[in-house]
Amino acid sequence: MEQSKNNNKIEATNFNLQEYLNRINFSGEIDLNVQGIKKLMQSQLFSVPFENIDVQAGKTISLIGNDIVNQIIDKKRGGYCYQINGIFSLALQEIGVPHYYIAVRPLVNPGQNPKTHLAIIAEIENEEYLIDLGFGGNSIREPLKLSDIGTEIQQDFDTFTLVKTEENEYLLQMQIGKEWSNLYSFDLTPQRWIDFKPANHYNYSHPDSFFTQNLIVVLPNLFGKKILFKNAIKTVNNGITEIISFEDDQLNTILETEFNLKVSL
Repeated sequence: MEQSKNNNKIEATNFNLQEYLNRINFSGEIDLNVQGIKKLMQSQLFSVPFENIDVQAGKTISLIGNDIVNQIIDKKRGGYCYQINGIFSLALQEIGVPHYYIAVRPLVNPGQNPKTHLAIIAEIENEEYLIDLGFGGNSIREPLKLSDIGTEIQQDFDTFTLVKTEENEYLLQMQIGKEWSNLYSFDLTPQRWIDFKPANHYNYSHPDSFFTQNLIVVLPNLFGKKILFKNAIKTVNNGITEIISFEDDQLNTILETEFNLKVSL
């Protein structure tokens, strides 16, 4: 994978692999096979929330690697795709897994959508896999093999599939009820870390951005996931969904008790 040269990647002088592993509650050795990367991926998914709290607070979202490490490891916060997939990229670099970034077009919202999402293509055991920890409530939960076109892929209680479009792009779909819902499309053109600077600026500042309009926090777990959206929490546990609304003055307590986030909004 020639695309994985380090000068195309996120860099952080303050990244320490053991501190990262402690942050995501990972124990044991890291195996450089699919099961090993799945374990690493799920350890982060279950420990680092997907969240846009700083966007809602009107803050600038930094793509500087040291800032991302400080936010996720030192401050024990989460982030959205650039921070979450960015820090996972730092871990992949440290353990020697070849990978590169792709620009992804979200399709969850109706209408025309720009390529504002970042995902990772990694080479594991001589196969290319999609890795994405940063697509909120609909993130895949383990590496997804690109050659499994048209196959129904069960990941815990979610089912995904990859199909090819007429434009020869990949389309990731998720089964919701009895229907297949489009999540996002992408091609395999490698992107540099710096290439996501305009998309990041759009996501944290533009009035049309989903993240400026809505508060969202997501934390998957072994049995499902918790999703805070606006003034409600959706809990999915063993395929059973429960939704509970809350008042504004309960928000900070809920962020701490349900998502382990000590912030003030």
